[in-house]
Amino acid sequence: MTRESASQTAGPYLHIGLAPNAAGLPMFGGDLGARMVGDGAEGTRMVLTGEIRDGSGAAVTDALVEMWQADAAGHCPARDPAFTGWGRTTCDTAGRFRFETLRPGALDGQAPHVTLWIAARGIGLALQTRVYFPDAPENATDPVLSRVPESRRDTLIAAATPEGYNIKITLQGADETVFFDI
Repeated sequence: MTRESASQTAGPYLHIGLAPNAAGLPMFGGDLGARMVGDGAEGTRMVLTGEIRDGSGAAVTDALVEMWQADAAGHCPARDPAFTGWGRTTCDTAGRFRFETLRPGALDGQAPHVTLWIAARGIGLALQTRVYFPDAPENATDPVLSRVPESRRDTLIAAATPEGYNIKITLQGADETVFFDI
């Protein structure tokens, strides 16, 4: 049996099958997961942006990014009927992604955070990471964040922006983002 090559591990079918509108194949009136927040959702609206780079610093333009999070009250799954708690998007030609969402509440003794799942060409198994917020006092006692070596925690902390937060994700190299083996 022939092994798959790096370019075959995940490919363009991600966009075609999971985000057809983003792939230029309009159907279903929009991609599943494209809208997380509906009218009347409770909580503070925010935008989470990010960019994904490979080990050489090049933009990862074919990544599919999913996000899971608690609702504003810290419930997961979300109990607010106007909030899904889940979203899906793709990266643009500069490796950037964007989610319009709500600021998550603290969940079961954990600091407010979102979980990202990233799939792209060359990645055999999708990568999972978390994004924490720099202004959350609960970060100091979060059981997951506290297990990450202090020198690497900054790869999981988003930077504040005028409309929300931004996270830079690096897939490998000296500044590699912490990914979790789930």
